[in-house]
Amino acid sequence: MTFRRRFLRQLAATALIPAWAGGLRAQPAFPSRALRIVVPNAAGGAADITARTIGQVLSTSLGQPVVIENRPGAGGVVAGELVARAEPDGHTLLLVSSGTAVSAALFKSLPFDTLRDFAPVSQLATFDLVLVAAEGGRFRSLNDLLAWARANPGKLNLGTPQMGTTQHLAAELFKASAGIDAQVVPFNGTPPVITALRSGEVDAGIDILGPLMGQIGARALRPLAVLGAGRPPQLPDVPAAREAGGPLSGFDVSSWNGLAVPAKTPAPVIERLHRDVNAALARPEVRKRLAELNLIAQGGTPAQLGERLAGDIRRWSEVIARARIPKQ
Repeated sequence: MTFRRRFLRQLAATALIPAWAGGLRAQPAFPSRALRIVVPNAAGGAADITARTIGQVLSTSLGQPVVIENRPGAGGVVAGELVARAEPDGHTLLLVSSGTAVSAALFKSLPFDTLRDFAPVSQLATFDLVLVAAEGGRFRSLNDLLAWARANPGKLNLGTPQMGTTQHLAAELFKASAGIDAQVVPFNGTPPVITALRSGEVDAGIDILGPLMGQIGARALRPLAVLGAGRPPQLPDVPAAREAGGPLSGFDVSSWNGLAVPAKTPAPVIERLHRDVNAALARPEVRKRLAELNLIAQGGTPAQLGERLAGDIRRWSEVIARARIPKQ
């Protein structure tokens, strides 16, 4: 080989080194700055406290501050759009929930695609929905309610929070699954549902367990059944609806929340976040704090969260269509 050829080959090889090394330097170590978790709910609620509890532990394990940014309103659309458009580098996360699935099923159009524009990281917690009636009323058990509803078609009223909430759609699914003819009556939030139950304006109600625990503990409301797969630790004597058997034998509806990042976030970054989130959820103080909110700390893989989100979108889309709930 001539000197000229050797020189040119060495020059070409040397020229490749800066480009290759520069490619590595273009991907800084994660995390390189503060993270933010965008919460589609107001400060002080269960979603906000969950994010802050997890964020505090993540800030230690990741070595960077974790800031909670509350963006309530519009069924989570505002928060979702902000994260969908964020840089996909793992520094911006979205608190997703069963409400995220409801919005995807309920809105005619969204400024993002719920399944394509986000990458799941991990589920955080689950929380029960409960069927309640006024203490001292005509119903002392789920079987009492079902028997009365079947003997009096169209007369049973079920109160829930606003139309289009997980609770409202769960009530529609419950009556369809049980095969009863009942009216679902949405109110402007949980307090009006409690008032309607205690005054006899509605016969029973379906809501998230946490906000009703005070009324249950004071024996103003009687829990007839929880709607999830099993009995909650807070109320071990209250059966799951599926224990009634028959058409309800496979019934399982619960609320949940989790974390997602913008699509195209690098897989190693998602894996780091997933690992640290699940380590946080295993800490006794985190589990205790969530239990105080009537939440059950429950992590999982990104794939499991993705499957749950997609499954809930399908389920609530079917409920909305069957109940003829107008899309927004």
